[in-house]
Formats: sequence, structure tokens, C-alpha cells
Amino acid sequence: MNPQRSRAGRAAHEARGAGGVGDDLASSLLRAGRRQERGELRTDFPSGWSRCAELLERPELFTDWRTRLSDWLIATHGVAPERTAASYVMSWYLHVPAYVGALLLHHERRVPSLKPEHLAFNLGDDRPHPVGMAVLGKAFYCLPTDPGSARQEATVVRDERALAATLRAQFTAHAARFVRAYAPGTRLGRRMLWAAATDALDNSLWWAGRQGGTPEAEGAGVADAALVLDARYHPLTSASTMQATVDAEGHRTWERRRESCCFSYLLPDEAECGECPRICRR
Repeated sequence: MNPQRSRAGRAAHEARGAGGVGDDLASSLLRAGRRQERGELRTDFPSGWSRCAELLERPELFTDWRTRLSDWLIATHGVAPERTAASYVMSWYLHVPAYVGALLLHHERRVPSLKPEHLAFNLGDDRPHPVGMAVLGKAFYCLPTDPGSARQEATVVRDERALAATLRAQFTAHAARFVRAYAPGTRLGRRMLWAAATDALDNSLWWAGRQGGTPEAEGAGVADAALVLDARYHPLTSASTMQATVDAEGHRTWERRRESCCFSYLLPDEAECGECPRICRR
């Protein structure tokens, strides 16, 4: 049985309401939130959270974020290289729309609005990375078999390939706004920023499956990555780079080649990551 169709069928069964009309996006987020491991997933906008649109409209807020991160890096490592702080914030921000989209696609076969106006997040009290995310819009894209397809806020697409294309387009549009806002304030080039966007989407699709804790669940996440990034879609920098490998015990494992550098090697006693594009052959 196709695991993706099986998941979609289970979600449809769970979502079917007594009146014959499926549930809304908030219910999807609630179910998906129970299955994920990276912080809370909400539908409201609590005090102290940051709306993505506000950061993109006020790039100085990214400077504040990098300053806060630099303070943490100095306290933890004794130094705060500019490129390291800029790269961390870049990856953490892009993770928000990528992970929200990947999580809903994987578990619910739905794609929410990923517009900056419809997403928010919360930073940790110590290490300033996103520990909570919120989807503030109600609209979603879904398959014809989705029991919520008759809802006013639902947009039905023809099949899974079209749903994957919707996710890719929504994320790319959000990433384009981020690149325009973030590039002028850092030494990171636009190619690096788009490489990080590619990493965020590919890795989030993999991780959404990997969180299931079984080889089958991880394989379904890899399949989602192959579906969404089946080719290079400019300005993203590559198709999915997921590859199957065999470990020392003969078990199949998955790994991916990074497109962007995190510049962690600039920290004391740190070396390039094994998947770093600085050292990996393409």
C-alpha cells in the first residue's frame, strides 16, 4: 500500500465530522502538533511572539535577533563570528515556513497558507531559536478526497503532485521575501540564502517523517522530499539531496548533502560538518 495514500486516508477518516463536512485547519494543526517534537504548534498569536511579516517589514529586528544570538554564542563559546550568527538566524527563520508546511503535508495532506502575515514564532529564553510556531490563517489546500474539501476556506487541487507544487510555491514565495529583507544586512550572498532555503525545505520534509520513529515513517518523509523537490526549481539550488546509505551493521540509513554552510567551524574546537558543501563533492 502506498504509505502516502494510507496517511491521507487515515487523516480523512479522523477528520470526518458528524455532519458529513470535514474539520478545519485548526483541527489539522492540533493533530499534527501532537506528532511533532520541535516545540508547540498554535493557531493564536500570544504576547511576546514574532509575526514573520513584521520581521520582513522591519529588517532591524533581524539585527536584534543576531545580537541576542551573538550574546549566547559568546557565553557558550567565547566568540561570536559574524557569519556564524548570520547563518544561524538565516536557517532558523527559514525553518519556520518550511517545517509548518512539511508537517501539514506529511500528516494531513494539507498545505496551509505560508504567507509571512499568516505565520508567527517564539524564541527560546536561552538559546534564541524558534521553540513555538503559529499558523494564523484558516485557508488550506487539500486533495479531492479530503473530507474538508467542501469547506469555504479549502482550495482543492487535483492530486498529490499538485499539492506538492503548492507547498513548494508557497514556501518559495515566502523565502523570496526573506532573501530581499535579509541579504542587505549580512555578508551572506543571495546564492547562500537560497541554498539555505533549499536545505530548510528538504530537511523539514525528511524530519517530519523521521519524527515518527520508525524506518517506514522516515521513508515516507524521504518520499515527501522527493515529491516536493523532484527537480531543481529555480531559485532553489537543487532537487532533494536525500540519499540511502548502508551503515557498518548493514542497515539502510538516510543522509542528505547540505547546500548551505552554517559556519559553525568558525567556533572554537569545531570542524566542518560532514555534509558541508565546503568539503563535499557535488
